[in-house]
Amino acid sequence: MAQKPAAIAVQTFTVEPMRVYDAILDPAMIARFTFGPLLREKEILHILNEPRVGGVFSCKFRRGDTYIDHIGTNIELDPPSRIVFVWSIAGHGDNDPSIVKIDITSTADGCCLRLIHEMENECAAFVDRSRAGWGKMLGILATLL
Repeated sequence: MAQKPAAIAVQTFTVEPMRVYDAILDPAMIARFTFGPLLREKEILHILNEPRVGGVFSCKFRRGDTYIDHIGTNIELDPPSRIVFVWSIAGHGDNDPSIVKIDITSTADGCCLRLIHEMENECAAFVDRSRAGWGKMLGILATLL
């Protein structure tokens, strides 16, 4: 089986791993580092997350006349070191969504987060854009924490 295209982003934090882990799953923090005014102008309609294995999430926003709902399911939660979820956009890629894997490891100064966003082959053209987007979001999260 061929390896899927993947966007990889790495970010260091000066806080303990559990603070980063909790922030990634907290709807209030998600609003601040992924869809809020620090990243891009969008109207957040809702951010819902059930932080349990099998729990679903939905991050719906509006940009102009366009509505986008990022949806998925948490498939692995191992605090404070690992989060894995299925990710897609409602109405797009529902048959074979992408997988996002987040690993958080302790460092002498806090922790390091490594995110791998595995995509389907037809999404290979979006790898660089996804890498940049995840990198920007994780940089904002590091600043907030």
